[in-house]
Amino acid sequence: MFISPAYAQAAGGGGGSDFIIQLLPLVLIFVVFYFLIIRPQQKKVKDHKAMVEALKRGDRVVTTGGLIGTVQRVVSDREAVLEIADGVRVRIIRSMIAEITAKTEPVAADDKADKAEKKAPSGPTYWEILGVPEGAGQAEVDTAAEKKAGDAAAAEAIETLKDPVKRKLYARLGHDEYVSAVKG
Repeated sequence: MFISPAYAQAAGGGGGSDFIIQLLPLVLIFVVFYFLIIRPQQKKVKDHKAMVEALKRGDRVVTTGGLIGTVQRVVSDREAVLEIADGVRVRIIRSMIAEITAKTEPVAADDKADKAEKKAPSGPTYWEILGVPEGAGQAEVDTAAEKKAGDAAAAEAIETLKDPVKRKLYARLGHDEYVSAVKG
């Protein structure tokens, strides 16, 4: 039951160097974790942020969900519009872009001029056949129809421009597309 005085003296006189030696493995583990895990992850986040900030119109990208598309418009610093198929556009959060597969030159901002060139009629329009200005009122079309009543080429133009539904469709599609839709 009694403790010998020799054992009691050995237990009490610990120094500060024992504590540093015990703490050294923990410090080494933290250093290893920093260089193998934390630092590479911070670099990856920094690179991803720079990639998302450099996103521009025309870039081909892959989202984290696996969609592949072309950037049509950068809406804000947070959103973008992707075209994932012909005429199919979706809004996405820019940070959800996993990678940019093709950095391209931006798509020409003057798409309307390109579409206007494509929609230019190959032959005379119905307006030109009747001899009235484009977008002429119903009274002008009726007057021109009376003058060209016997003309076979004008018959289709008169039929289209007199009917309000066909007239709107003709104005929206353009001559060539309307003719191919009606005849096709």
